[in-house]
Amino acid sequence: MTLTEELTQRRKNSAKAIPQDKYQVMQQSTQELLDAKLSTSAVKTGDTLPDFTLPDENQNEITLNQILQQDYLIISFYRGGWCPYCNMELRALQQFSEDFKNLGANLVAISPETPDNSLTTSEKNELQFKILSDIDNQYAKELNLAFQMPEDLKDVYHSFGLHVDEHNGNSNYELPMPATYVIDKNKNVIYDFVPEDYTQRLDPKEILEFLKGR
Repeated sequence: MTLTEELTQRRKNSAKAIPQDKYQVMQQSTQELLDAKLSTSAVKTGDTLPDFTLPDENQNEITLNQILQQDYLIISFYRGGWCPYCNMELRALQQFSEDFKNLGANLVAISPETPDNSLTTSEKNELQFKILSDIDNQYAKELNLAFQMPEDLKDVYHSFGLHVDEHNGNSNYELPMPATYVIDKNKNVIYDFVPEDYTQRLDPKEILEFLKGR
């Protein structure tokens, strides 16, 4: 199955498996982001990405210039290794990573998780590309991707035994929208996908087709 098909199946399963009152809270929080049109203020195609220096899963400081070694760079923002949709996306990106390289594109993923948790995510999904820790969502905020989790959604996550604060090493309860950008050697955004709905992800096949057309 493609990533898009896997995500569709996951959404159907979640709707059946999650208690309706909790599922409704999750749906409402997503609808609020959609209603606020949060993505309209985010960095988009035609903008230039600012530089960053972020620790990787091994706590090495990595700059944007260091990983922008090929013609293009694919940057995927994800919420954390606790998110099943994020893990599905990361595994799908890994499957296409060599294809991306053959078309001149490097790949990196960024989340607000601590490096230790990023390492766990990397090992769990057998990733061969770097994942970076954007502590306190500082870089995501520069790109206008970050938002605050509502209190009722925190309570739902806590009831699942999920504590975002522990994964992120702070009490901010802020997350990035799961955006994907493709940038060129000049750090110009040439493709963007910025969904408010965390269950929506850019299928790697679409990235591949875009790169083939360059």
